[in-house]
Amino acid sequence: MAAAGGPVPTCVLGIDLGTTSVKAALVTGTERGLALAQSCSRETQAYSDSLGAAPQGMEQDVQKIIKALNECLAALPQQQLQRVTHIGVTGQMHGVVFWKSDKGCKWSESGPGPAFEAEQVSPLITWRDGRCSPSFLASLPLPQSHVSLATGFGCATVYWYLKNRLKKSGFPVHLLPEVGDPGSIAGRTTCAWHGIPKGAKVGIALGDFQCSVYSCLTERTDAVLNFSTSAQLTISMPSGFQPPEAPDPSSALTYFPYFNGDYLAVAASLNGGNVLATFVGMVAQWAQELGFQVEESAIYPRIIQAALAQNPSKLSVHPTLFGERHLPELLASVSGIGASELSLGHVTRALCCGLVENLCSMLPVQQLEEMGVRRILGSGSALARNEVLRQEVERIFPFPVVYGKDVDAAVGAAMVMFHSK
Repeated sequence: MAAAGGPVPTCVLGIDLGTTSVKAALVTGTERGLALAQSCSRETQAYSDSLGAAPQGMEQDVQKIIKALNECLAALPQQQLQRVTHIGVTGQMHGVVFWKSDKGCKWSESGPGPAFEAEQVSPLITWRDGRCSPSFLASLPLPQSHVSLATGFGCATVYWYLKNRLKKSGFPVHLLPEVGDPGSIAGRTTCAWHGIPKGAKVGIALGDFQCSVYSCLTERTDAVLNFSTSAQLTISMPSGFQPPEAPDPSSALTYFPYFNGDYLAVAASLNGGNVLATFVGMVAQWAQELGFQVEESAIYPRIIQAALAQNPSKLSVHPTLFGERHLPELLASVSGIGASELSLGHVTRALCCGLVENLCSMLPVQQLEEMGVRRILGSGSALARNEVLRQEVERIFPFPVVYGKDVDAAVGAAMVMFHSK
């Protein structure tokens, strides 16, 4: 739907700095609406093996993330990049990165054109960081919010650093960014960048989850199911809804602020494609220990093919390898093990079923029906490449399931910039 109230920008760039990859999407606007012109993604391979005194830490190399971003933009058509007037930025939520004032990045001329590089910055401590134990979180001041504090949240990580590495003082409020309206402008590009003209308007940072939902959610009777690194199931709350003033740490449901003053009811699981990736890694390690060298990229399609040949069985996998924010100490388990159901196909099928059932337990079907849900919009890389996971979604949820072609955060960030004009 085209924006009202002024001329539509010619071309908007959406950038999604994700957990495992970076994506850039060019969205063009006409009087009849919006269209995805080009997109490109690159895996960052940014996770760091050196975590020092934080064995539960999850850190990423910022330079590798920026390198992947520059590679994405270099792969997009220069002719269309030259028409970009606005840039929407989104990325993995909750994590935190520190940089020295005025020295966070620098411009480099080493490539075919100007590109910025990370300079004096810390590692990115991601949303998957586990160094803040439940006892440590319990020692922190209660948040003035309806959202409970969890390990991996940037504010909790800052407190952890204050206790373990920095001077003992109160929370450094001056480090927090100013909160603005989605679509408002944070600044302008200071020089040409991969063909993008100098002076292109850059929007304030947006949450990747909200941007993903924005790219596809058009009806309040739709629920959005996303399976990528993690997994989320969400529904738009009625207009005017206000969340409770205090958080409920035991609740699996969280209310996320959305656009135009609305809220989303979200079951946000920490277990999604990352569990499948861990399972594939385990199979590869077993094969290596038996003297066989098998690439993980070859294992994934084979286990999916094996699972497609199997029907659901009594084998049950509770796949909470990474716990859940409302149950951080919850571990994975397997039950219903029978001698005839131990094939790789059986286990893979049960694992995919368990991932969907875990999310469904956080936001049950009955509650979805009471909230008026009539359709499920499926999205995310794990869902797109895994037919077994899609079959389990369609078996467990009693709603029609529609898979979105262009459902992603980069497209949503670009759409927000269009519609804000």
